[in-house]
Amino acid sequence: FGAGKAGGAFDPQAFIRQPHTLLRLLSWVFSIVVFGSIVNEGYVNRLDESEEHCIFNRNRNACNYGITVGVLAFLSCLLYLALDAYFPQISSVKDRKKAVLSDIGVSAFWAFLWFVGFCFLTNQWQASKEEDNPMNEGGDAARAAITFSFFSIFTWVGQAFLAYQRFRLGADSALFSQDYMDPSQDSGMPYAPYTNEEDATDAVGTYQQPPAADAFDTETQGYQTQNY
Repeated sequence: FGAGKAGGAFDPQAFIRQPHTLLRLLSWVFSIVVFGSIVNEGYVNRLDESEEHCIFNRNRNACNYGITVGVLAFLSCLLYLALDAYFPQISSVKDRKKAVLSDIGVSAFWAFLWFVGFCFLTNQWQASKEEDNPMNEGGDAARAAITFSFFSIFTWVGQAFLAYQRFRLGADSALFSQDYMDPSQDSGMPYAPYTNEEDATDAVGTYQQPPAADAFDTETQGYQTQNY
C-alpha cells in the first residue's frame, strides 16, 4: 500500500516529499484560510445596527457552514498526517487496507463538502446587497474564503485519487491473500512421507543382497554328522 515493511525507521524528509503529504499540508493551510477569514472578517454591521451579520448576504448559515467545514477539515488533515506517519509501522495487511479505504472515503467526502461550500458561499456573496455593507468591509476575506474553498476541492480529490492508487497497489501485490492456512487442512497439496535421514542412510548403507540359493546348497552338501 505504498509503504515498506513494518518496523522501518521514520524518515521526515522522505515523508514530507510524498505527494499525499504535500496535498494534506495544502488542504490544511487552505482550511485555515477559509475559517480564519470568516471568523476574523466575516461578520459586519451597518452604521445604524449594533448586531453583526454574516457578510454572505446576511445569511448566518453560510458563515457557519464555512467555519464548520474549515475547522473539521483542519482536524481531519492533522489526523491523517499522523496516520501517514504511523502507516509504515502497521504490520497487519488488513489494518493497512482499512486505513487506505478510510482515506479514500474521507477524502472524497470532504471534496464534496468543499464543492457544496464553494457553491453556497459564491451564491450568497453574489446575492449580497451593497446597502448591507456600504463600506465594503470584509470583501477580501469573503473572496479568500470562496477562492480557497475552490482550491480545497482539488486538493481533496487529489488525496482520494492517490489513496485509490495505494489501494490498487496493495490489491495487485496479492497481499490480501496472505491469511494463514493450516497445511493439514489443504487436501489438494500432496506431501512426501517423513523419513529420518539417519534411517535412510543406514538402510542404504547396510542393505545387502540375499545370499544365493547355491550357497545354502553348498553348505548343506558339505555338512557331515559327527559320531559320538
